Amino acid sequence: MHEKLLNKITDELLRLRHDLSRTSRERSVPSGFTLDPVLVSDFVAGTLDARGEAALAGQVARLMPVHWALPNKLTETMTQVVDHLGGQRELMAWLDRHPGLPRLTARLYVFMGLLDRFSANPAVVTALRESRERTPYPRGLHDYLVPETDDETLGSLAYKIEELLGDGRRDDATELALATAEWLRETAPRAEELDPEVGDMGELMGHIHRDIQAAATPDSED
Repeated sequence: MHEKLLNKITDELLRLRHDLSRTSRERSVPSGFTLDPVLVSDFVAGTLDARGEAALAGQVARLMPVHWALPNKLTETMTQVVDHLGGQRELMAWLDRHPGLPRLTARLYVFMGLLDRFSANPAVVTALRESRERTPYPRGLHDYLVPETDDETLGSLAYKIEELLGDGRRDDATELALATAEWLRETAPRAEELDPEVGDMGELMGHIHRDIQAAATPDSED
């Protein structure tokens, strides 16, 4: 993951989509989704080998999109992993070190955090609205955008990415994230005109687009 994106990761930014996540609240944990207590115990003790750590990272990644539906016992086990790592930022960095679903999940969650960050910015909302006056449905977003553009638009796209990921539709989640990142990258210059404080949005979207695309590529080591 690009260093600038890692520097943007904070517990406040990620929040594992605590207040905005509707997905997990409306569904149950799929059968077979769990954390192996032996793997967790060994991980916390510092005795887990590389293969076991990769397996645990995959289990954590599968549970993240349904984190608010987890039973208390599983939530406690997940918390042990996060606390051992040092927090949400460290969790994302740890997942990012494991290729496949863990890395993709980490980068998608960082992207969702960025969408939450920019969603209520008036300059960004205005730039998106003006963009849609020219192109009502940007490429790849026709099935996900409602006609109105407001401060919930980006949040609704983040929600949909998480929902697709939770349904196991990782390719669809990736395509939606890439399309959204490209839309934001294209509208960034106008948003910056309206508010210089969002001046890094275009650069961030370029970085996250490349990072998500690389994570979704089979056998990618990036």
